[in-house]
Amino acid sequence: MSFVAWMIVACEIAFWCVILLGLVARYVLKLNKLGFLLLCLVPVIDLALLIITGVDLYRGAVATTAHGIAAVYLGVSIAFGKSMIQWADERFQYYVTKQGPAPLKRYGLDYARHYLKGWLKHVLAYLIGAGLLATIIYAVEDPAQTEALSGILKIWSVVVGIDLIITITYFLFPKGEKAKS
Repeated sequence: MSFVAWMIVACEIAFWCVILLGLVARYVLKLNKLGFLLLCLVPVIDLALLIITGVDLYRGAVATTAHGIAAVYLGVSIAFGKSMIQWADERFQYYVTKQGPAPLKRYGLDYARHYLKGWLKHVLAYLIGAGLLATIIYAVEDPAQTEALSGILKIWSVVVGIDLIITITYFLFPKGEKAKS
């Protein structure tokens, strides 16, 4: 596995560790400022990955799938970062500290609208990641060197399309509440 691939793994682990430590500091230790500072480190992790990937390519590395996944990771992290932290925050409060309200369960059109918002975030992530990929492809100017990036871009385009189809089905066939045993 390449250095960049290991850095993606390290950044993903660091992302969730920083969130967990921030929530523990905020709710268990009652250190709100420390919790806030830890949660503010999330974009720093993304920036570090961007710099590492950029330096690797600048030094002449052939763009690999790992470089492409780094762009996907950055797009997803930027587009979904706030909502992922909010999701973790709600569940931590409810399940760990037993202080917050139960996480909201969505059904019907409410679920469809919520999923549509998620799809729009997916489109934003795609635009950010695809923009990074396109910039790298354009800057390198060698299709042989950036073939893996073009492949990731094509696959991600299909995934966004499939996600749109899924989104539409939730409006056509709304998700119902599960029957309680």
